[in-house]
Amino acid sequence: MSFENLNLASELVQAITEFGYTNPTEIQKQSIPAVLAGKDLLAAAQTGSGKTAAFVLPIMQKIAFKTEKGPSHGRPPIQALILVPTRELAAQVEACIIDYGKYLKLSSMVLIGGVSINPQLKRLRSKVDILVATPGRLLDHVGQKSIDLSQIRTLVLDEADRMLDMGFIHDIKKIIALLPKDRQTLLFSATFSPEIKTLAAKLLNKPEMIQASAPNTTVASISHKVHPCATGNKRQLLAHLIKEHNWSQVLVFTRTKHLANRLAEFLVTQRIPALAIHGNKSQSNRTNTLAQFKDGSLQVLVATDIAARGLDIIDLPYVVNYELPNVPEDYVHRIGRTGRAGKTGHAVSLVSPEEIKLQLAIERLLKLKLISEIVTGFEPQHGLANSPKESRQTITKPQDHSARANRNHNARRTAVTAPSDARTNRGRR
Repeated sequence: MSFENLNLASELVQAITEFGYTNPTEIQKQSIPAVLAGKDLLAAAQTGSGKTAAFVLPIMQKIAFKTEKGPSHGRPPIQALILVPTRELAAQVEACIIDYGKYLKLSSMVLIGGVSINPQLKRLRSKVDILVATPGRLLDHVGQKSIDLSQIRTLVLDEADRMLDMGFIHDIKKIIALLPKDRQTLLFSATFSPEIKTLAAKLLNKPEMIQASAPNTTVASISHKVHPCATGNKRQLLAHLIKEHNWSQVLVFTRTKHLANRLAEFLVTQRIPALAIHGNKSQSNRTNTLAQFKDGSLQVLVATDIAARGLDIIDLPYVVNYELPNVPEDYVHRIGRTGRAGKTGHAVSLVSPEEIKLQLAIERLLKLKLISEIVTGFEPQHGLANSPKESRQTITKPQDHSARANRNHNARRTAVTAPSDARTNRGRR
């Protein structure tokens, strides 16, 4: 099946073809016709499955080729509102709108926190067809009476499960109260959790349910590997793996902002270009850091879970879990940054003995045994990760490096027990 078979306008087909997209993904095959037909939608799909295009393309077509006339005077109303949990995802969604709409006369903008509100106030005085926003900053504008949501025709809640995790439910309710009841609502989520189903029951009108893949699954093109390691040896092991295997582009996840900063600083001392990205960084800093990582000038990006959703990096080869996430579903979102659009990806996890229970929870969720490889000199202090002997392999390295790693372990052994960054920093992202 081609995009033409989905009744998309030639202008949209031409644009996406120029970006190398020829055949729609499963979520796009099912969602685009339903959105064009005006149906409410409750949709779930794997991370990296192309769900942004699944709602952006039909929304753009409906706005660009609508038959009803708008007001003959005054500023044209905003017609579509896309709510997202993070600034990075907001920027990614608008980038798709700009790319796919290059042959259409549509206007869009992003409303996010962390930047001056004044340029946003000025931009809102002109025509905006599609608005992409984080809930906090949108409510800032509502409070200043700088935005009118009363004529929104389509509402999208993108990464709805993540927004609930981050505590945005009350903000979402306030925003929905400002929208017309006669609207189309599209709810996209990685999972159909009980909370998501409850939210959908309140917001959607006879929705079409689409589940393009089994819940909490990862794409087949991603390989999974665990390196058992004492906590105090993790940073030396990470540096060793990057250098030994010449990893050119690596996204590393930690649980906390503080550890993300310290790890990036350590990698720099090892002559590995690295920067951290998290909620305490200014928006300009986050934007510049991400741009460097995307263009390949930055070798390692160390991130908290704020980056698990919203980073779309072409051909990203490696994702490293420096610490396993406390919530097993977050493993799926983290490693979903690699292996996108059918590309090959590698998910590597550094697992201390204290994290074995987290590893087992991930394996139960995925119904998959994670292969374990021990790097000599970086063995865990209290035994191997809990995996079958036949799945274990040993990687040797020079003796002098091994001795140094053991000394570093004795000097630097720590236990990181801080809660997940995404769950403790609700903030207006």
